[in-house]
Amino acid sequence: MRDKKQHTRPRRIFINDVDRYSSMHIAKFLSTSGVAEEDSEEDEAHAVESSSRGEAAFEIVGTVSPSSKEGDGDFLLEKYTSSTREELLERLLECDVVVYNISESATQQQIEEATWAVTALSAKMENFKTRKMFILVSSVMTWAMSKPQSPDQSDVLLTEEQFRRRRPHPNFRKHNNVEKVVLELVRGKKSKLFGYVVASGLQYGKGENLFNYFFKESWLMQLPKVPLFGKGTNHIPTIHVNDLAGVIRNIVELKPKSRYILAVDDSKNTLEDIVKVISDTLGAGKINKLPQQDAIAMKAFQPGELEYLSINLRLDAFIIKDSFRLHWTSEAGMVENMASIVEEYKNTRRLHPIRICLVGPPAVGKTTIAEKLCSHYKIHHIKIKEVIEENITQLKEIVSRCDPEMFSEEEVTAAQKQLEQINKSMEMDEGRLSDHLVFDILKEKLNSKPCRNQGFVLDGFPKSYEQARLIFSDEDTENQGLRPKKPVYNKMITPEHVFVLNATDDYLTKRAQELPQSVAEKMRYTQEEFVPRLMRYRQLSAAKETMLDYFDELEIHPEHIEVPTDNPEHTGVTQKIIKIVGIPKNYGPSPEELEEEERKRDEERKQKVTEEAADRKRRNEAALAEMAAQYEEWERNSSEVQRQEHELLEAHSLPLRNYLMKLNIY
Repeated sequence: MRDKKQHTRPRRIFINDVDRYSSMHIAKFLSTSGVAEEDSEEDEAHAVESSSRGEAAFEIVGTVSPSSKEGDGDFLLEKYTSSTREELLERLLECDVVVYNISESATQQQIEEATWAVTALSAKMENFKTRKMFILVSSVMTWAMSKPQSPDQSDVLLTEEQFRRRRPHPNFRKHNNVEKVVLELVRGKKSKLFGYVVASGLQYGKGENLFNYFFKESWLMQLPKVPLFGKGTNHIPTIHVNDLAGVIRNIVELKPKSRYILAVDDSKNTLEDIVKVISDTLGAGKINKLPQQDAIAMKAFQPGELEYLSINLRLDAFIIKDSFRLHWTSEAGMVENMASIVEEYKNTRRLHPIRICLVGPPAVGKTTIAEKLCSHYKIHHIKIKEVIEENITQLKEIVSRCDPEMFSEEEVTAAQKQLEQINKSMEMDEGRLSDHLVFDILKEKLNSKPCRNQGFVLDGFPKSYEQARLIFSDEDTENQGLRPKKPVYNKMITPEHVFVLNATDDYLTKRAQELPQSVAEKMRYTQEEFVPRLMRYRQLSAAKETMLDYFDELEIHPEHIEVPTDNPEHTGVTQKIIKIVGIPKNYGPSPEELEEEERKRDEERKQKVTEEAADRKRRNEAALAEMAAQYEEWERNSSEVQRQEHELLEAHSLPLRNYLMKLNIY
């Protein structure tokens, strides 16, 4: 029976390194947990009582590294940085449960600290007023070299019952040694320190950690195929990080008899299975098998991370399935739950598409502003003419089978049929595509993974109410005549922001006229083409139902922005749109991009210093030259003054000389 004194407050749990992926999510999970289903009538009564008072089940404290960011660990009751071991031990002694997590790329120092912590607590055990619990979260890498008892039983799953026969990966022997120290704690009813070892599968979920490379590459789609390093046929034991936290919570609440617990989900997936389903769900659906050493050359993984991904184990965690009361997040594993895992990944990392529609009269600056927005938000610039050309090029590539491994027979047949439809339509209408094919191509582009992942700026299209309805509406074609009060629309491709750029006809005409002839012809801004286009835009804007009315009906209200005539780069307009849309919801710069930006800043600083030095030198030389000229002029003036003074004296002395000469004195 639990000591009654423990019921007076929530249990205090210490967790190390809560600014790292695994410990952070475990701490967050436990800090928001209510009291679990308990193992006695007294515990159930306490659970009901705590729940009715709105108390949390646990108070979470922990360590964060000195280099942690501001805000890390804000969910903790207390967080400690740079504590001495004496200070840290005092903190541990204040806790009911001590959790040391060395499951993810633990350093030598972290392993040594875990060993020290359990040893130091054990030495103080006699002074404990109540029982305490030490939970070591280790890794299935301490099983990496384990084999079935019989060589003929290669398909047999390993279970916790065989933990004494586990054999660690050579680089995880120290993990294994810490496990042994925890398991050797004194047992029995009189013992005041319980020890548990949790061998965690490779963790996934939330913003991802070990598997993040595959998620990021799939989401960005900068490569046509997601790299898979190695054969990928090895079986990877995994667990969602929230389910790992649930295992720890159950240990705290239930105090199971078994001291060694495997924490893995029910999946028996290979690495190839996992990477393929990530690519299917988030990216292009293709994988590219590369030699494992390429992962280092491409800076995709560190050597230690590749050790985790090279594990080949099939485990069965019967204790957590038979004895624990887990509310699973992902019991069936990554492959079966990838859709929800991807959504969780996007939400945790705040990776949300930004969809913008930019409209306005010809020559108002839509394309210039769209390019700036795409660069700022790292989203895709959608120009209808380029989308059509890109689609035709892609269809031709599929039909010609430039890369036979990329496309199936069904894809080739479908591409051939679509290309025939496009060619037929263009032949019938003097090189122009019919509207329904244009809309189909545009919708396919907006529904593509890059646009759905990152977002887009739709440049100058649609132009009318009907076009907008046919592109974005989700209404059944049979009921298009029955228009509801608020149209049903496809939220995955419909812009969230609509901006209307406004300017006078005189200003627009002047801009078009000032363009070089070659540019004007390319943009269809010649006198013969521009004026009819401008008139057509004004007519559509004055129609009974406009494209802007369609968005108003969706309660996506367009923003009207006047374009100033004195800024051809439209910097002010771009900044105004950015202020309305908000911060980017994309990956920040990569380390290489940051390095390149820093290099450019260094070059700019050096260039600025050089220019300033040259400017100072020029100013100094100019000043010296001016001083020399002034001195030269002063000398000339001084000589002239002396001459004039001499002449004046001569003139003044002449009468006297004449007088003296007359007297024969001079």
